[in-house]
Amino acid sequence: MTTTSTGTDWQAWQESWDRQQEWYMPDREERFRIMLDMVESLVGPTPRVLDLACGTGTITARLLARLPGATSTGVDLDPALLAIAGGTFAGDERVTLVSADLKDPDWRAGLPHDSYDAVLTATALHWLHSEPLAALYGQVAELVRDGGVFMNADHMIDDSTPRINAAERTLRHARMDQAKAGGVLDWAQWWQLAAQDPVLAGPTARRFEIYGEHADGDMPSPSWHARVLREQGFGEARPVWCSPSDTLLLALK
Repeated sequence: MTTTSTGTDWQAWQESWDRQQEWYMPDREERFRIMLDMVESLVGPTPRVLDLACGTGTITARLLARLPGATSTGVDLDPALLAIAGGTFAGDERVTLVSADLKDPDWRAGLPHDSYDAVLTATALHWLHSEPLAALYGQVAELVRDGGVFMNADHMIDDSTPRINAAERTLRHARMDQAKAGGVLDWAQWWQLAAQDPVLAGPTARRFEIYGEHADGDMPSPSWHARVLREQGFGEARPVWCSPSDTLLLALK
């Protein structure tokens, strides 16, 4: 049960967020399954996890369902998505939520731990340009213990394959248009609903003051991510899953 004294059904908001995200990424759950397969394989069934740019706590929810002995620190700046995460995990001592700006060099100051077995993130770091992303990777490398793992599932574009990219984009958008005609909410429509909710209206307004409509980041190739992660202190790095548009990149300390 995730309905609180405010009358807000947090589980319904989680499911609504999932459906909106799946409009862009129909294979979203598959990447999470592979992510948690690798967490369990590399660092065991009771990991201490940092859910980086956690949003509503999508990764944390799946982590705890899969590995109940895990603990998670979720860090994000978005007040609306953190409100949903806070409502969802209220009373769960395995979860700590931290509000911090990943562009702030001191964003790690509010974390409850100095090191983590795993740092996980999905569909978030493309909001950053390459230079601050490389700096963030260095900070993450300092948080991951020796033998620990970092995984980033995100849009990673290989500019050396323009025809393949164009074909994938055409097919993806055709499928999105078909789903939209069936009533699926897109990003803008979902946020319009959040702005109308009595509990989320205030956090949503603050969210748009922070971010605007959408950040203008970069989407470098998987090879760029792997190279930079190795340069920033990881021993190994490579994709462990991919779709025609997205990649799950794993780096091992």
